[in-house]
Amino acid sequence: MSLRRSLERIVIEHTSKMNLRGKILILYGAIIFIPTIFLGVGAGYFSLESFRDNYLVTINEAMRQTVQNIEFRKQSYDVLATRTATDGELISRLSRDYSNMFEQLNTVEYVDRSFVFTSKYLPGIDDFRIYHTNPMLVQDGRLLWKPEDRILQPGFKETDWFAKASEAPGALLWSNMNKDKLVISHKIMSPAGDLQGIIYLLLDYKTVFGELFDRPFSGSGELSIMDDYGTIIVSSDPGKIGLKLHDTALSNHWEEASLSDGVMVDGNLLMVRPIGSNWHVAALIQMDQLERQSKTILYGIIAVIFVFLLCSTFLIMTVLKNVVWRIRKLGTRMYDVSQGQFDVSIRNTGKDELGDLEVLFNSMSGRLGMLVEDITQAKLKEREQSFKALQAQINPHFIYNSLSLLRWRAMDLQDETQLRTIDALTAFYRLALDNKINVTQIKGELDHVRAYLDIQEMRYPGRVTTQWHIDPELLELYTIKLLLQPIVENCYLHGNITGKKGAVIRISAQLEQDHVRFEVFDNGRGIPGDMLEQIRLGKQAGNGNGFGTANIRERLQLYFENKHEFTIASKENEWTAVTITIPACVHRPQIRKVM
Repeated sequence: MSLRRSLERIVIEHTSKMNLRGKILILYGAIIFIPTIFLGVGAGYFSLESFRDNYLVTINEAMRQTVQNIEFRKQSYDVLATRTATDGELISRLSRDYSNMFEQLNTVEYVDRSFVFTSKYLPGIDDFRIYHTNPMLVQDGRLLWKPEDRILQPGFKETDWFAKASEAPGALLWSNMNKDKLVISHKIMSPAGDLQGIIYLLLDYKTVFGELFDRPFSGSGELSIMDDYGTIIVSSDPGKIGLKLHDTALSNHWEEASLSDGVMVDGNLLMVRPIGSNWHVAALIQMDQLERQSKTILYGIIAVIFVFLLCSTFLIMTVLKNVVWRIRKLGTRMYDVSQGQFDVSIRNTGKDELGDLEVLFNSMSGRLGMLVEDITQAKLKEREQSFKALQAQINPHFIYNSLSLLRWRAMDLQDETQLRTIDALTAFYRLALDNKINVTQIKGELDHVRAYLDIQEMRYPGRVTTQWHIDPELLELYTIKLLLQPIVENCYLHGNITGKKGAVIRISAQLEQDHVRFEVFDNGRGIPGDMLEQIRLGKQAGNGNGFGTANIRERLQLYFENKHEFTIASKENEWTAVTITIPACVHRPQIRKVM
């Protein structure tokens, strides 16, 4: 351990004044390049020998998967043909005697209805027919056919195909047709063993087996399927399709290959595997071509691994202290900045490119902190000005002058009711339209509420009883402006308090240790449960004048952050209670948070 640290210290001391590019080039040439050559040659040689030993295992596995895939596809089409040919109702209808056209039409409709989608069950089915020999049953030219001298495929008549399928010893028969089509035939037998018809399935060769037989073994071999009659019905070499086994060069080694994992034939590996229905899959693999491909691939892999992986690993280990550690430290500090910590810096330890980056980072973090602070203050001022702008939408002087004119005329008419109304409106708007303040003393907020209630009492005389429970000790404390009046207004606008017999609005303000607790209670119509939940989530604006519950929540958060509480409780058709708790403020509260 001490020797390694000493070597690292020596390397770093001799390269500390060099730029990063020079360090990498010198370390790469002196420490990485030469050892990599020797290691790459040795590892490549041993890897090639090991790769050769695994040839047979890889080929056997590929052959096994290919055979399974072929067998699965064959069985799928066999099952479809067998299920159709053994349908009891179909057999019954093909073998019965017909006395009139209506019965024949009924059979045709049954066949069309039952088997019209048979050709859609599996891919590659180009044609599907049911041939029969019942002279009393018609052929409709769709699914029901009779074998005649029509051309089934070029150079192949229906009668020839029907005779060949009838003479086959088994019920199921696969055959070739023009080397690009496959035909599946299945006899339809009556319970007594009489031939009633034959199922005809025309398959597209490329769709059914083309994917498996297109360049098998990566183009290094041939693949063929031999049926139970010794005929090659599918092959990656189109010239061998339709040939008999004894007409090919494989016949001399077929038996030996069937009893072993494979046999060498003229430098090629012959493998034979059985599948269902006495079929066999034969693979002829060109070992010389595989050998050349394996060497090319293996040498390429070795070259890439050694050039990119080993060189990078050794280089990073060599310059760990001088490069990687400093980069990680820089990354850690950048993460701190991303989390909002701008008072971070990095001690400059070199004069290379990383050293320049460290200097730039220190400068950036300092300027970024100042910029964020400026932005924060600007947003606070912008937010405060937006509230002032909202309150300044109505010209206070115009309203005051108008109210003064109305009061003068009321005095001239000696109308006491108008005088009380105008005085209440003047007291109400004195706080609401004061654009110079956003906070007020609690006694001022309560006076504002009283003025509003006086106006409502004049509109609805004797309908609502107001109860006050005010702690005198909190009157000189501060709260935000327009906190209670919008809630009391909701009692009239949404609580329909004036329509309730024995209507009561109870307003309380109590000093509880270092907090002030306000509560507005009314016995109006209450709030429905779904709407109450929306209001609690801040989705209801409250009344229409813009100062609803959402606005109150926002301003409470703006001035008191998380040191306040705002709750609404209600029982539909009975009562509603709004409770607000804020810190007891001896001095005017200031905006603390940007929303």
